[in-house]
Formats: sequence, C-alpha cells, structure tokens
Amino acid sequence: MTLIAQPKASHFVDGAYLEDKAGAPIEVIFPATGEVIARVHEATPSVIEAALASATRAQADWARLKPVERARILSRAAALIRERNQSLSELETLDTGKPIQETLVADATSGADALEYFAGLAPTVTGESVPLGRDFVYTVREPLGVCVGIGAWNYPTQIACWKSAPALAFGNAMVFKPSETTPLCTLKIAEIFIEAGLPPGLFNVVQGRGSVGAALVTDPRVAKVSLTGSVPTGRKVYAMAAEGIRHVTMELGGKSPLIVFDDASLENAVGGALLGNFYSAGQVCSNGTRVFVQKGIKARFLDRLQARTEAIKLGDPRDPLTQMGPLVSAAQLDRVLAAVEAAREAGARLITGGYRAGNNDGYYMAPTIFADVTDDMALARDEVFGPVMAVLDFTDEEEVIARANASEFGLAAGVFTADLARAHRVVAALQAGTCWINAYNLTPVEAPFGGVKLSGVGRENSKAAIEHYTQVKSVYVNFGDVDAPY
Repeated sequence: MTLIAQPKASHFVDGAYLEDKAGAPIEVIFPATGEVIARVHEATPSVIEAALASATRAQADWARLKPVERARILSRAAALIRERNQSLSELETLDTGKPIQETLVADATSGADALEYFAGLAPTVTGESVPLGRDFVYTVREPLGVCVGIGAWNYPTQIACWKSAPALAFGNAMVFKPSETTPLCTLKIAEIFIEAGLPPGLFNVVQGRGSVGAALVTDPRVAKVSLTGSVPTGRKVYAMAAEGIRHVTMELGGKSPLIVFDDASLENAVGGALLGNFYSAGQVCSNGTRVFVQKGIKARFLDRLQARTEAIKLGDPRDPLTQMGPLVSAAQLDRVLAAVEAAREAGARLITGGYRAGNNDGYYMAPTIFADVTDDMALARDEVFGPVMAVLDFTDEEEVIARANASEFGLAAGVFTADLARAHRVVAALQAGTCWINAYNLTPVEAPFGGVKLSGVGRENSKAAIEHYTQVKSVYVNFGDVDAPY
C-alpha cells in the first residue's frame, strides 16, 4: 500500500476535479507514521459558488426523472464501489489510520449497502389519496432541493454514502464537505458517481474547515443540512441553519451506556464491550463507553475483559493482522491522554493501558480500561472518542436505568442479559435513539440511526430517511362550485 495518496485536485465540482490553490493548504497526515501523504486546498468563495450553482442547476432535471431511473444509477455506483473495495479500503486506511482488516468490511461496503438500499426504496415512495366525500386531497412527496452534507473524520466513505444515497435517491442534489482531517475518500465516491452515470453537479465535494461549512450552511440556495460531528459543532451548525429555517439532521456525540446483567453470557458481554470501545480505536460516536456491570459478575467480567484487551494486536494499519491502529491525529491523541490523566487523578482504578503506545511517530494509544468509575467523574460524563473504557458497577435494574439516563447525551445504549423480558423492559426505559440487545454497534442501513437529547435530531438510514430528504405537498381537488360568502 503506497503512502502517496495525492488526489488529482482538491475538489470535485460539476462532474470534474477542480483546483484553486488560492485556498489555504490542508495537509493530510497518515496517523500511523505522522507522514504527510497529500495536500489539498480549502475551498475559495469561487469554488463554493461553482458547487452550489451546479447543484442548483442539476437538481431540477434530476428531480423530474422517474425514481427507477435514479435508482439504476445508484445501483451501478454501488456495484462499482464493491468492485473497488480493496483500493477504497486502502485509501480509507491511509486517510483515517483504521486497520485494513476493518476498512475492508466496514467502510466502502457499508456505503454500497446504503446506495443499494435507497435505490430499491426510491421507486416505492408515493403519496396518498384522502377522500372528502365529493372532493378529495392527494399528497406528493417532493425533494427538498440542494442538500449540504458535513462529514466526520472517523468514517469518511460511509458517511458520504449514508448522506448522499437518500438525498440522491429522492431527487435532491448534495454538496458535501468532508472533515479537513480526512479529505481524500469522498473524492473517489464522487468519481464513481460520475462513472455510474450520475449527471454532473448532483454530488459535489468541497474541502475546508469550519468557515467553508458555514458558507454552505447559510447559503439561501440550500434547503437541508446533514451533519455528523461533535456536539459543539452541532450547536453552531444547527443555529446557522435555523436562521434560514432549513431542514436539519444532526448525528452528534454520545456517552452511551452498555449494561451487563449478571445472567449475561460473559464472553458475549465482554465481546460487546470490546467492540463498543476499541473498534476504530474507540473513535465511534455510538460507543458504549459507560459499561455498567452488575456486581455479581463484576470480578469475572474484569478478569476476562483485561485478558482479551491485552491480546489486541496494535500495529501498522496496513498489516492485515493488525486489529487496532492509531488515533486519527496528534491532537486527538493529546485529548485522550488528558482524559486518562484526569481519570487517574479522580481516583478511577486503571486495569490496563493508559499510555501512548508504539514509537513517537504514530498516534497510538494502548486500549485502556478503568474500573471503579463513579458517575460524577469526567470519564463517566464526557465523550473521550478514543480507546478508553469506563467500568461502573450496579446493584439492580431500577438503579442502573436511572444512572444510565443521567446524561445530557442519548445516542445509543446496549443491554446484555439472558432474560429477554428484562432486556425489552430496560431498553424501553432508556433514553437513547439506537439500542442493542445482546449486541453492540451493529448499524445496518435497514435500521434507523440517530439519537435524542444532545446526541442529535432526525434519523439516518432506513425508511425514516424519507422524512428527512423529502417534503409533502398537499393538493385539494374540488369538483363543485366555489362556495364564497362574498
């Protein structure tokens, strides 16, 4: 896997690569070595204008196509992504530092799943007829228009597809701004869309930091904003979008509870906790980073958790045997190390990890477990976004539900128990938008994904996306004379 990942140009606008070196440079760093592997330039006002103008122009004709015609193009794009999964996964690994064994199965392939799903769903989206005696009303589902997608750095390919698939399937155009930390992968998706037959202008990629996002979000031609990111970023984007009364989907952060009852399968519960904390080096918004373990199983759980954690193979993410790679950046590593030090000072008991791993070139963090964490500690309240697990203990169901819900976040939650009646009862009481029973972090495109409270608004994926990328037009049909009192 070569370390040279320089794209043809920084942006993809109106069906072709576009460069404007007047924009501020952005260096792309390979997290495993700290090496610069590419440079792109931030979008200038002229690039932003070209993207929005082409999207506005292309969207009108796209919306007039039969849904099945749009679906054929998305299906071809999905097929191309699957054919090129190896090269796309390698680029994702260079862009993010995630292990190749992970990107091969979790990134481009899930993007293809989204395109396939919404290609199949698009022709089924219809209105309804409402009889009113002599008269009737009919409704039509119409696209919103130009949508802006703002991506996060942990799943650049997947997020681009999760947002563009429903947008395009239902007749919208999209201008997408990837994270400035991982700007490379979405350009390849834009290439594939054009090769699959998508008309130019319908999916544009512009690079940049927050100022570029702000310019897109506040443009009067934009009807919808979909963001995946942190709560602080979400607050800013939500407020800007509100100025123009724009449709908004926000998929933000979390501090999700994973509850393990003492009748749970020990191996499955430990496996769920590992997946919910160390996959993608812990850089997953839905991670179950507050692991509540019932006291009867706590000692055995911690023993097995420690053994399996210390067997995780850290290494070069290009190596197929590597199970966990580096964090995405030096800044993120510093934030995680600071959270670990704060947990030590607060009195949490370190079980394993807690240190920077590898040489000082890459941004590696040893998978870390703290036990005896209390609800008032920062480690139990604040999102870390790294491989740091907080284990808390509890006595009974009522207690753990109250403590699990005592958070400003509400993205996800998990329950491990052999008692399915209890599992459903607990899930019903948890304040979270996405829940799992005896599993964790499985996010098929067929299921809605999103949170409550500060974890966001709206849902991605599934049929729920229809509500977030279309609007209803109601038409009253009168068959009689107009009865006017004037």
